[in-house]
Amino acid sequence: MEADQHGCRVDANFDLTSAARRINFPSMSATEIINELPKLTEAELRLVRRRLLELAAQNQDIELCNQAALDGAMMLDRMEDDDARRQSR
Repeated sequence: MEADQHGCRVDANFDLTSAARRINFPSMSATEIINELPKLTEAELRLVRRRLLELAAQNQDIELCNQAALDGAMMLDRMEDDDARRQSR
């Protein structure tokens, strides 16, 4: 179990989806959810991030976009590394 910035314990294996099914949350818009994110602890943000990745993995289009973005970022990193090496000579 991890502690958040307030010293509260947060279980990294906590299943957010099954907990949400047991609790009656009021509906929130995407904007409301996004506005609440900065208020979360680092441990809570990791749980949200994990769930978003789980959902993305279930959608092939999103998975392909994520892979394309990762490939592009890796290519940019290589290009920046090459530039840095050339400039250091």
